[in-house]
This record gives sequence, C-alpha cells and structure tokens, in this order.
Amino acid sequence: MISQNTIAQVFETARVEEVIGDFVQLKKSGSNFKGLSPFTDERSPSFMVSPVKQIWKDFSSGKGGSVVTFLMEHEHFSYPEAIKYLANKYGIEVEETERTDEEKEQASEKESMYLVNEFAKDYFNNMLTKTDEGKAIGLSYFKERGFSEDTINTFQLGYSPDSWESFTNEAIKKGYQLEFLEKTGLTIVKEEKQFDRFKGRVMFPIRSMSGRVLGFGGRILDNNNKKAAKYLNSPQSEVYDKSKVLYGIYNAKQTIAKEDNCYLVEGYTDVIQFNQSGIKNVVSSSGTALTPEQIRLINRLTKNITVLFDGDAAGMRASIRGIDLILEQGMNVKVCTFPDGEDPDSFAKNNTEEDLLLYLEENAKDFINFKASLLVEDSKNDPVKKAGLIRDMVTSISKIPEPIQREVYIKETSRIMDISEEVLFSSLAQLSAKETKDNSKKNQGKSYKQSFEVVKEPEQQKVVINRLYELERTIISLLLLYGTLEDDFEELYLAEDDDGHPKLEADTQKLKVFEKIYLDLQEDEIAFANSNFQTLYNLIISKLNLESELKIDTFINEIDPEQAKEVTSILMDDEQHVLHDWERKEIFVRDKKESIAQLVSETILSLRQHLVKLQISELMSSLKNADSEQDNSEILQDTMDYKGLELLLSQKLNRVL
Repeated sequence: MISQNTIAQVFETARVEEVIGDFVQLKKSGSNFKGLSPFTDERSPSFMVSPVKQIWKDFSSGKGGSVVTFLMEHEHFSYPEAIKYLANKYGIEVEETERTDEEKEQASEKESMYLVNEFAKDYFNNMLTKTDEGKAIGLSYFKERGFSEDTINTFQLGYSPDSWESFTNEAIKKGYQLEFLEKTGLTIVKEEKQFDRFKGRVMFPIRSMSGRVLGFGGRILDNNNKKAAKYLNSPQSEVYDKSKVLYGIYNAKQTIAKEDNCYLVEGYTDVIQFNQSGIKNVVSSSGTALTPEQIRLINRLTKNITVLFDGDAAGMRASIRGIDLILEQGMNVKVCTFPDGEDPDSFAKNNTEEDLLLYLEENAKDFINFKASLLVEDSKNDPVKKAGLIRDMVTSISKIPEPIQREVYIKETSRIMDISEEVLFSSLAQLSAKETKDNSKKNQGKSYKQSFEVVKEPEQQKVVINRLYELERTIISLLLLYGTLEDDFEELYLAEDDDGHPKLEADTQKLKVFEKIYLDLQEDEIAFANSNFQTLYNLIISKLNLESELKIDTFINEIDPEQAKEVTSILMDDEQHVLHDWERKEIFVRDKKESIAQLVSETILSLRQHLVKLQISELMSSLKNADSEQDNSEILQDTMDYKGLELLLSQKLNRVL
C-alpha cells in the first residue's frame, strides 16, 4: 500500500490543469479552462477545469472530480495506479507498505494485464540491448533503419527471441499467471502447450496517452518465411482495442497541442523516424483503417490534421476515405504526399529537420485541392469521370458540419473544376436530403408511442422541476462556496405597531454562513429529503466545526466517489452560472455578488415556505378524502395555521428582497 505521506504530497503538488492538459487541449475561459469532452463525442466544448478549486467537470457525461478521479475515469487506473502516475510525473518518491495476500488478490483483471504488458516491454527491451542474440539481430535491424540509442530508449523498442517459449517461461518464473499472458495475447495456449506469439520479431510497444502499455506490434525479420505476416499486432483484449489507439500518441501529445497540428502517418517506423528528425507531433494508425475513435483522440489535442501519404497512388486512393471521417468530426484536413519511391520514414531519414519542415509546409494541400490533383488526371477528357470526381468532392464537403465552411469549399470547388456554384449547391442539397431520408428510415421501426415519448419527454422535463431538490442543492452549494464567510444576518420576527396591528421587526446577528444554516435548520428540525445531500450536509458541517476552512481539493479526496461527483457538479455548475435560473424555479435569490447573508436567508426561507406548502397540500388532500361525518376541525385548524405561517414566510421573503 502507498503511504499516506506520499498521497498527501501528491495531492499538494499535482495541478489538475497540468495533468488534464496532457490528455485534453484546454483553452483559457475566464478563471477556468475549457475543452472538448474526452468521454463523449461533442463538437462544442463542455469540459471545464477549475485551477482555483482543483476540480474538473464534464457537463456532457456528468462526470467530475479531482485530478485522481480524472485518471481513474479516463485511463481506468486504480486509485494506487493514479497516485503512482502523479508521483512519477512530479518526481515524488513513492513510499509503500507491504501489501497483504488479500490485497494482492483484489487486483483487477485489467490491472493484471497491464502489469503483464509492462513486464513484457521491459523484457523485450532487455533482450534487444543486453543479449547477444538481440544485439546481433534486433539491434542491427534498428541501426540499419538509422535509429539512435536515444530513439530506441524513447520508444522502448525491443526484441522477442527466436524460440518458442523464452518469454512465456520467464514471465511464469517471475510470478505472472498464464491466464493473463494468454489474455493479453503475448502467449498462445493450445491444449497442454503454450508458445510466444511474437517469436523472432522486433517489438514496438503500443502505449496509451498516459503511457500505459496496451499491446505490441512485432515485425518479422526472417524474409524467407513467406507464410508469416510481416507485422503482427496484439489481439483485441480488455486493454487493447486497435480502433481506439494511435501509435506514438504518448510521445506526441504535448507537441500536438503546442503546435496545434498533428501529422498522421501509416507505420511505426514513420513515427519514430519523424521523432528522430525533430518533428514530435506525429502519430500512426498502425496499419489499420482510420476510425472515428482515433480521430476523436486527436481532436482532444488539436483541430488540425495533416495526413502524410507515400508516393503510391493506389495506396493514396485507398487511404483517402479516411479524410471524410476527419471532416465529419469538424476538423481541418491537409494532405501531403512524398515523391515516388519515398515514404515518411525514408524521406525523414534522408533530410534534415529544416528541409523536412520546409517540404511539409510547401507541399501540404487543402483536401479539396488534393482530391482534385489526385483524381483529375484519371478524368482528363472524360466528362463522365469528371462528373464522378465532382460528386466525390461534393460528398466530402457534405460531411463538414459547419455551414460557412461548406459554402467556402463549394466556391473553391467551383473555381477548381470550372462548374457553377448553383449546380454544386443543388448537388449538396440532394445529398443532405438523402441523408435525412436515410436517417428517418432507421427510426421507422419505432412505435408511435415511442416517437411520441421522444418528442414530448424533454418538454415535460422543462415544466416539472423538483424544487425541493434544487433548494437542498443550493444550501449545499452555499456551504461549499461561502461556509466560513462571516456576515450580518437579519433576524425577522413578528411584532405589533401602536395600533395593535402585526408588523415585522428585525435584529442583526454576526454569524458564519455554516452557523446560520445549521441553527435555522436545527430550529425547524429540517432534514434533507435527498439522502445524498443529507450525508454531504453532515460531512460539511462536521468539517467546518472542526476546521477554520474547507479546502475543496482535500475534501473531495476524503469523501466517497459518488459524494465527490456531486460536490464537483455543484461547484462547476456555479462556475457555469447555472444558478441564474433560480427565479424560474421559484427560488428567489439575489445575485451572489450582493450580500451573501441575503442569499442564505432567502434560500432557507424559500425552503421553509416550500415545506409548508407541501404540508398544506397534504392536509387539503386529507380533507378531500375524509368522511363527511367525521370531525375534521383539527385538520382545518392545522391547515389555517400553516396558511398563516405561509403568509408570514412570504412577508419575510418580500422584506428581504
């Protein structure tokens, strides 16, 4: 187990905006930072990070919490793994106490697979750099590719010995279970036999954005073995999904965000060679067809992608389909090709960083110009093929979600292809109509009742507001935001004027916000209807009674994850100015820039008034259902008393307002 001293150091040192900035491109928004959600597919940023409170909130998925919570949600770290990751990032030494056998058994299946992959990465790297076979075969291959020792260490390249069980036997000897060796795909198990999947290959560890080893790519070096695949990847597993992974993203993420551009290549060696040349913002789809999930991974860091193709025209036509997927995500696409016989790997190897950057700058074309230049030769002097090319270009433009951008590209296509804008806009409208029709067909299987509910449900949700929930949530918000703030609170009480008529008088009392709330709720014996709020209320009041201040980042890390999620949601809602909608919900609260005492008093009075109204409603219902011959005088009297109390509370609210 990790010592409490280490955990405390991590929380004191780690900055939520720095850590999340490694995974999401954040832009300043007032005192906060904003970015696209890393948990959902969105085009308008709703992911908020508060450096002041050291919390984050994703309004599209509802998730939120501390820096540790983010790593647990995004990278699927366990709590200890998240602490270790942060300790490593900030150079904090991890003090650990011995784990019991029971604690060891509690390690999840995923964690066990990550541990196996980490061991494999180190094993393959040691085989490459410290054994005669590895140096003679694997290291020689990498040296021939021009990879330096620093590059090999940066990408943790390795070598799997050319024997059937070397890795598997060593892993089992070190205590790793065969079950997880098989589940990661490192070992193939058949009946009573097991053997190494990557036998005789140089190894490329595939890492997540945080650096965790998800799987491997292995290249065979025996050119005489015609049956074996040149490249072999880890199979699909609980920790490795090739459609959601980009090779090199761990090394590239910070430069991608800094340069606001990502170079997309096809192979492992393309990425490595570019890095060695000095260009770090490059990733690879690792030989798989580009997927929306991979594009969204880049979209978190930048809106700009430059796709790099080699000079093979057939390969370019096959890969060009990925451009439409990039456009659908609302991203900007440029395309750059290399001379015949060259690919990103060879071109980067044979040119200096300056020459390479100059070539990319001069030859990167907008996708429309690229499509035109690639296909126009095929359609030369053939009207039918030219019409097909134009349709292809308009189809790509139709994928762009931004209307202004679509119109700009239509005008550009009109200029390049010498065709009227009217015809192109007409074609674009037809494509949009077809897409709408296709989408409606998908929904035809739904019953009339389902369709009715889909349309009506949001409208009903706007009308029906749980006012009690909102009021209780507001009280928690006030405690979190202003709990220790001291102010003059006006105490209203009923008195009589000179003619004997009732009137409201006021006294003032200096109290802290949490004291005022506690005393008023205690006086009326009010308990929260929402159990989650009641638990939070008790925790906050206890904390404030014992300590002079409530440190949000520390408090969030001390409470249950569900409670922490609620606290984060409340605090970030305040940042988003959601509270301005209180009046529509009959919660009469002044702007928080004015007296905090008024905010607190009005909220408590509103809660009292609402509870009284609920009681009156219950009594009226009892009267309605009561037997006519029954004596209902007591219920009537209670109703009149509560109505008088409701009137008094209304007067108090008006007085405060």
